[in-house]
Amino acid sequence: MEHTGGMHLCTCTGSSTKGAWKTYLGFFVMLQLLLHAEASSVSKSCDKSCFSGRCVNGSCACDHGWVGDRCQHCQGRFKLTDLSGSLTDGPVNYKYKTKCTWLIEGYPNAALRLRFNHFATECSWDHMYVYDGDSIYAPLIAVFSGLVVAESGGNETVPEVVTTSGYALLHFFSDAAYNLTGFTITYSINSCPNNCSGHGRCSTANLASGRVYCECEDYWKGDACDIPYCRDNCGSPDHGYCDLTGEKLCVCNDSWQGPDCSLSVPSTEAFWTLPSVKPSAQSSGRASHQALLHSGLMWVVGGYSFNYSNYHMVLNYNLESSTWDAVPVSSGPLHRYGHSLALHQDDIYMFGGKLESGPANVTDELWAFNIPRRTWSPRKPALPPPYALEGHTAHVVELSAGEAVMLIFFGYSPVYSYINKVQEYNIRSNSWQVVSAGGAVVQGGYGHSSVYDESSGCVFVHGGYKALNNNKYGLVDHMYRYHVSTRTWLILRESGLARHLHSAALLSGTVLVFGGNTHNDTSLSNGAKCFSADFLAYDIACDEWSILPRPSLHRDANRFGHSAVVSNGSMLIFGGFSGVLLNDVLTYTPPSCRAFSNPALCAAAGPGLRCHWVKTRCFPWEPKPPDQILPAVICPSRPDSTDEQCFRFSDCASCTANTWGCQWCEDRKCISSSSNCTVSVRDSFRCKRREEQECFRLANCRSCSLNVNCQWDQQQQECQALPGQLCGESWHHVDDACLRINSSKESYDNAQHYCKNLGGNIASLLTDKQVHFVLEELQRHQLQDKRLSPWVGLRKINVSYWGWEDASPFTNTSLRWSPGEPSDSGFCAYLEQPLVAGLKANPCTATTDGLICEKPAGSPQSPSARPCKTPCALRSSCSNCTSQAMECMWCSSAHRCVDSSAYVISFPYGQCLEWQTQDCSAQNCSGLRTCADCLESAECGWCGDPSNTGKGACTEGSYRGPLKPSSSRAGSRDRDMVLDQSLCTSDRGFNWAYIQCPACQCNGHSRCVNGSVCERCGNLTAGTHCQNCMAGYYGDPINGGKCNACKCNSHANVCHVNTGKCFCTTKGIKGDQCQLCDSENRYLGNPLRGTCYYNLLIDYQFTFSLLQEDDRHYTAINFMATPEQANKNLDMSINASNNFNLNITWSLSSTAGTISGEEMPIIARTNIREHRDSLSCEKFNFRLHHNITFYVYVSNFSWPIKIQIAFSQHNSIMDLVQFFVTFFSCFLSLLLVAAVVWKIKQTCWASRRREQLMRERQQMASRPFASVAVVLEVGGDQEELLQALPKPIAMEPCWGSRAGVLTVLLYLPRVPSGTPPPGQCGIAIASALVDASQQRAMDFKDRGLGLKHRKHTVHHQGTCV
Repeated sequence: MEHTGGMHLCTCTGSSTKGAWKTYLGFFVMLQLLLHAEASSVSKSCDKSCFSGRCVNGSCACDHGWVGDRCQHCQGRFKLTDLSGSLTDGPVNYKYKTKCTWLIEGYPNAALRLRFNHFATECSWDHMYVYDGDSIYAPLIAVFSGLVVAESGGNETVPEVVTTSGYALLHFFSDAAYNLTGFTITYSINSCPNNCSGHGRCSTANLASGRVYCECEDYWKGDACDIPYCRDNCGSPDHGYCDLTGEKLCVCNDSWQGPDCSLSVPSTEAFWTLPSVKPSAQSSGRASHQALLHSGLMWVVGGYSFNYSNYHMVLNYNLESSTWDAVPVSSGPLHRYGHSLALHQDDIYMFGGKLESGPANVTDELWAFNIPRRTWSPRKPALPPPYALEGHTAHVVELSAGEAVMLIFFGYSPVYSYINKVQEYNIRSNSWQVVSAGGAVVQGGYGHSSVYDESSGCVFVHGGYKALNNNKYGLVDHMYRYHVSTRTWLILRESGLARHLHSAALLSGTVLVFGGNTHNDTSLSNGAKCFSADFLAYDIACDEWSILPRPSLHRDANRFGHSAVVSNGSMLIFGGFSGVLLNDVLTYTPPSCRAFSNPALCAAAGPGLRCHWVKTRCFPWEPKPPDQILPAVICPSRPDSTDEQCFRFSDCASCTANTWGCQWCEDRKCISSSSNCTVSVRDSFRCKRREEQECFRLANCRSCSLNVNCQWDQQQQECQALPGQLCGESWHHVDDACLRINSSKESYDNAQHYCKNLGGNIASLLTDKQVHFVLEELQRHQLQDKRLSPWVGLRKINVSYWGWEDASPFTNTSLRWSPGEPSDSGFCAYLEQPLVAGLKANPCTATTDGLICEKPAGSPQSPSARPCKTPCALRSSCSNCTSQAMECMWCSSAHRCVDSSAYVISFPYGQCLEWQTQDCSAQNCSGLRTCADCLESAECGWCGDPSNTGKGACTEGSYRGPLKPSSSRAGSRDRDMVLDQSLCTSDRGFNWAYIQCPACQCNGHSRCVNGSVCERCGNLTAGTHCQNCMAGYYGDPINGGKCNACKCNSHANVCHVNTGKCFCTTKGIKGDQCQLCDSENRYLGNPLRGTCYYNLLIDYQFTFSLLQEDDRHYTAINFMATPEQANKNLDMSINASNNFNLNITWSLSSTAGTISGEEMPIIARTNIREHRDSLSCEKFNFRLHHNITFYVYVSNFSWPIKIQIAFSQHNSIMDLVQFFVTFFSCFLSLLLVAAVVWKIKQTCWASRRREQLMRERQQMASRPFASVAVVLEVGGDQEELLQALPKPIAMEPCWGSRAGVLTVLLYLPRVPSGTPPPGQCGIAIASALVDASQQRAMDFKDRGLGLKHRKHTVHHQGTCV
C-alpha cells in the first residue's frame, strides 16, 4: 500500500509539476513580450538618447547629479570608489552656473593620480579645484582654468596631479558667461606616473602600502622616467663626461656648455636648462612673488601659496650649489603677494602687495630687509604713500643730484582703481611724492613688467591688465619708456601679444619677456592660454619685437606670476602658476656677442641679441641716453608711418612722444609726419590741454576727484576734463591758475590795476608749466609780428631781495635774469627775451609791451557733481556689495567685495570659489535650511535629525563627518578645520549626508511613504515637500518652521506666504494688515470698523483701471458722494468692462461705514455691467439734510476691469439770456474772423496779379519778334483806305493759341500834299495783345494773303493769357 500510494503520489506530483512549468513558462513569455513592447514604445518616444539617465514616458529621467533634457550636464555631487575610472562634465559644453563635485575614495594613505586628458574652460572665471582630502578644507593642490592642451608630440605634457591622503575632492564652478567643452579626467590608485613614460617599468615599493614607483631605463631619470640625461654620452671625452654618481648629468669641460655639452664657449646659439635643484621642503611653490640678486644669491620674498602652514616669507637660492635656504625671521611683515622689491646697497625694500586677510587687503606698507642682519624693519614716513597698490613694479634709481630714490610704477588700488602715476620714495628723507611726468600720456595697470637700464637712465614697461576705453578692461601689449632724469614718457612699438603677470629681463641690449597670462577674451580667443610659455625679445636699439623659440625642455614651461633675475649673462626663471604652484628654476643662456668673428655676423646677430662691432671685436650693444633717435643708425631703415597708424593717438602729447613718427595737426588729429599739415606740433612740450587726456585715463570716481582739473561723469561713468569756461573767455587754464596775456603798453602800476579790474593780479609764474605756457604764447605772438615784452609779478622788496606778488620768493630757476640783470634802477621785472626766458628790471613807472594776469581757477567741480560712492573694497557685506547692479561682485568664499572691473586681478589664482552680483544667499553653512541648498555649497554637509522627516542642520563638513575650527580664531574657509563626528553621531540617530540628501524631505511636517513621498503634511503646511503654508496662513515651514494665520481685518482672504502681508481685496485699503485707507489718493474711512471709500466730486467722470499685476487681488471698490446743490437732483451712472454686483445706500452723515446700521439701502443689483439712476432732491430732502451722503459698493468683479462712474447735478430749464448772449458772441466772432480772412485773401490775389503782369511784360519785352516784308502802294484813295477794315500784317499766337500779339501798320497824319512832314515817317508799326478766341476766322483768300506777307509763324512758349 505504501509503495502503491507512493507511486501514485509521485505520478500525480509529476504531472502537476509539468503543468505548472507550462503555465509559468507561458506567463514569463507574455511578460517578456509586454516589457519588450513597452521598452520599444518608450525608446521610440525619446528623440535623443539619454547620456546619464533612462528614458521614461518620452523624457529622460536623470541619474543623481545630472540635469538637462538629455541628462548631459553635471550638477551635484558624485562619489567614485573604483580603483580607476574617469569623470567628465558631460558630452557637450557645460552649462552656465555649473557646480559639480566629485569625491574619489581610495584607501588610507594611497596615492591617487589624476590625469587631465582634456580641459577647456573660460580662463580666470571657470575653475576646477583639486583637494588632497575629502572636503574643500583639505590642502588645495591644483586650480585649473582655461585651455590645458598638450603642446608637445607625446603624452608627457598632459598634466598629472597626485593626492596622498587616500581621497581626492574635485570641485568645478562656472559662471554665467561663456561655456566651453569642459573636461575629461582619468584617475587611478597607486599607479606609476604617466606609466613611466615608456622608458621604464612600474614596480612595487612596499607591499603593505601598495605604493609603486618607476624603474627607469638607462639614460632616463625622474619620477616618471621622462628626463633624459647624458645624451650622446656628453660628447665624451672631448666635451665632457657623464656623472652617474650624483644627479646623473653632464659635466662639461671649460670650453663647452649646454645640457649635453654640445655648445662651445662662447656660443652663437641659445639654450634652456632645468638645473637639478636639491630637494627642499622650504622651496614650496609660489606665485606673484618677487626676486632679486645679491652676492650670488637669488632672494625670493613673499608670494601666493595654496597653504601657508609650511610657508616662509624669505628664501634664498644659491646659484653655485643649486640649494635653497629658508630665512628664519622672528618678526616681520604678514604674508603677501603682488608686492614690489627693490635693492639699495644691502637693504631690500618691499612695498605694497595684497594680504591674505581683511576686506580692503591691499596695503601701503613699506618694509626694509637688511641682508647681512637678516631682519625686517618698517619704514613709516610722516605722510603715507599716496596709493596702496598691488601688481606694481619698483626700481631704485639715482637722480641727477646723486639722490637715491625708489620709483613705483603703476599698479592697482582698490580705492583708486588702475593707477597711471609714478610714485617716488626718497630713501634718505623717508618721504613720498607723486611725480608730475611729461611726454606721452600713458595708461597704468596691474601685472606689467619693467626693467631699469642704468646706462641710459631709462625704465622700460611692458604689458599689463589695464582700463581701456568705453569702460572696458583687458590685457595690453603696450611698451613705454620712462626717462628718470627728465621724467618723461615715450611710447614704443607694441609687441602684438598682450599679457600680464609675465617677467622681463634686460640682456645684451634687449628686453626678454617670458610667459604670462595671455588670455584676453573667451569669445575671441584662438587658443590663448591662461598660462603661456611665449618668449619675446624687444630690441631697444631698433625699437622692434621678435618671437623667440619656446623652451625646449622635457616638460611644459607654461606659467604666469613667476619672477626673473639676471646672473652672469643668463636669465633665471623661478616659480609661477600653471594650474599648480611651481617651485622649479629655469635658466636661459642667450648667444654671446663674443662668438661672432666678423662685423657682418656681429651686425646680423639675433633675434634676442643686439651686438655691434668695435675695432676688432663684437660687443653687446648698450642703450644710450634717450636723446638718441630711435631706431639707431645700426638698424635697417623702416618705412614712414601712415596716417592710419597715427590716428590711434587721440591726444597731442602721445602723438608727439612716440617712435612712429607722427605730428599733431591743427584740427586735433594725429597724422604721419610725412603728411601735409598747415600748423603742426611735433614736440610734446608744446602741446596744450594735456589735462583732458590725463583725466580720461583715470579709471574711477575717487582717482578722478584727486585731480582738480577733472570731474566724474556719473552717467557716462568716465572722468572728464572740467569745461574750458572754468577760467572764462580769453583766459587759459594752466595748473591751478588762469593766465591771460595782454598786448597793451602799460606801466607796472597800470598793469596791476588792469589785472585787478579783471578779478585777478599780475602773474606770479611759480611752476614750470606756467613758464612753458607763457613762453610758447610769446613765441606764437612773435610769429605773427607781435613782439611782446610783458610785465610779470616780480618786484624788488629790498636792496637785494626780489619776490613775487603772492609773497613767494624768487628762486631764479625756471625764469632767469638776463646777463647783467637786475639793474639797480629797476624795481619791477618783465620778460625781455622769451626764447631764453630772460628777465630784465625796469622802473615801475616805465612802460613795456604787454602784461600777464593771473587769477585762481573756478570751482573744481561742477554744481551737478555728486560725491563718489563707497569703493567696492570697503563694502563688508553681500547686500551692501551688490546694491548697485554689476558695479561690484561679492565673493562668498573669501567674504570680499571687489570691483567688477578688477575681478580677474583680484583673484588671479582662483581664490574665489563662487561670486554673486545679486540675490545674496546665506554666507555660511548654518544659514542654509534645506539639504538641497546645503549640498549645493561646496563647504557644507547635512546632518539629518532622528525623525527622518527631512529636518536637519547644515554645517561645515567633509565626507567623513562635520568639521569644526581647530581654534577660536575667526577667518575665511582657509582656517584649519578638524573632524568632530560628535556633532552628528549615528549613535543618537542622526544621519550625516555629504554626497546625496536623504530621500525623505518633508521639512519635519510628515513622514514618508515609498521612501520619498510625504504622506500627509501637518502643522498647516502644504506642498510636495511640505514646504509651503496652507492658503490663509503664512510663515516659513522650511526645516520645521511654523505657519500662522493671516491677520487682515476681514479685508483679505490670503496673505504673502513668507511675510504675512495681506493682499487686500478692496481697492483703497492698504497696510500689511489692511488697516489703513489710501488717503493720499482720496480714499476715506476706517477699515478697522468698516471700509474705505473713494470721495467722488460732483459733475466729474472718474475712470478706475485695475489692469496692473498689483491689482489682481481686488474684487471690490467703494465710492461716496455728497450733493453740492440742494435744489437739483443727483444723477448717477456707472459702467464696467466686466460684470459686477452693485449696492447703493445713503446716510445722513459722511462718517458712515464705521458704525453698522447707519446706512439705508436704495438699490441692490447683481451681475450687471452698467447702471443709471437719478436721486431726487425732494425725495431725499437735500435742503434739510445738508450732510447727506450716498455710498456705492461695487463688488464681486474679476480682474482685470475698467470702471467708469459719475455723479452730476444740472438744471432742467436752460437760461435763455445766457444762451443768447453766448450765441451772438460766437456769431459775431465768426463774422469778424471771416472778414479778416476775406481781406487777407483779396490782398494776396492782388499781389499775385501784379506779379503775373510784371512777368508777362518782361517776357513780351524779351521775346524775339519775326520780321515781315510789307509792300506799300504809292498813292491811292485815302478815304477808301480809311473806310476799309484794318487787317494785321502779323499775328503771333501765344502758347495755347487763346491769345496773340497783333501787329498793324498805322497811317500817320500827312500834309495836304500827301507827303509826311519833313523829318517824319508816314507809317508806324504798332502791336497789341488780343484775345484770339473771339476774332472771326479769316476766309481762305485773306489767309493766303496774310501768308504772303509772312515768312512763318513762330510759336513761343509762354504764359500769355
